[in-house]
Amino acid sequence: MTKEEIIEMAQRCGLFGIRPYPDGTYSEALEDFAKLIAAQTLMKIDPSSFMSYQEGFEAGQLAEREECAKVCENSVEYAGDTLAEAIRARGQ
Repeated sequence: MTKEEIIEMAQRCGLFGIRPYPDGTYSEALEDFAKLIAAQTLMKIDPSSFMSYQEGFEAGQLAEREECAKVCENSVEYAGDTLAEAIRARGQ
C-alpha cells in the first residue's frame, strides 16, 4: 500500500488533519480508518500463496539438504555416489 493510498483513506474517513479530544483520544474516524486499512490489506492477500506447516517444513528440509549437498559437491564417492548425490537422495 502506498503513502498516497493511506492518505486518501484517511481523508475518506475524516481522519486527515483532525485534532484529538482533550483527553487525547480521537473520534470514531480512527476506528473507521483502521477498518479501511484492514480491508485494503486483506483484499491483496492471495490465499493460494499460503502453505501449510507441513509444506513449509518439507521446503525447509529440502533447502537445507541442497545447501549441504552444495558443500559436498566435489567430494569423494560414498557408496557409489558422491556425497552430494547421497544427501540429495535422502529426500526420495
